[in-house]
Amino acid sequence: MVRINLLPQKREARRSSSEGSQTWLFAILGIVVLEIVILLFVHKAKEDELVKVLAKNDEITASITEIKRQTAAHTEVKAQLKLLRDREEAIAKLQSARTGPTGTLLELTRILTPGGGPTTDRDKLEQLKRDSPASAPNMNWDPRRLWLTSFVEANRTVKIQGLARDGEDVSEFLRRLTLSDYFADVTLLPASRTIDNVTKVELVKFELSAKVKY
Repeated sequence: MVRINLLPQKREARRSSSEGSQTWLFAILGIVVLEIVILLFVHKAKEDELVKVLAKNDEITASITEIKRQTAAHTEVKAQLKLLRDREEAIAKLQSARTGPTGTLLELTRILTPGGGPTTDRDKLEQLKRDSPASAPNMNWDPRRLWLTSFVEANRTVKIQGLARDGEDVSEFLRRLTLSDYFADVTLLPASRTIDNVTKVELVKFELSAKVKY
């Protein structure tokens, strides 16, 4: 009878099985360690990315705050500019109210001064003399032939009343007012004749209206 001893073979098989299990265990542990390392790298990258995002967010927040501050200052500056403009307009209106009527009365003085005349553009006056001599002022006219008895202004509209020796004196006064830079829309109202109580001379009583420009 032949006998075969199988014990060493079984031991060798068990040893091979044990070594194979250890190899798988180390492989699994290696994979787990590798995954942990990868996760740490990914986590670190995400943390760095989050820090950058938070820093960028802080910059944007700071920019928004600065823009709001500048916008608030701009609104304040606009309000101050508006206040200054309103003051300038009020001062201009007051100045106009002070000097406007005075300028108008001075213009009447120039018109009714011997040798004087209306304030107007010189080129315009010379052109008028060439084109329509009858519409130009008569520099030889004696303004003492006409005098004013009333001058009333309301809302920049004036009504002037006066007496003149004849109708031509009234026409000359009307021409000068029409050419003046201080008057506009000069309109002669119906005139009448009257007798001076002292001299008994027949006079023309006239009235006109006009807009004053100042």
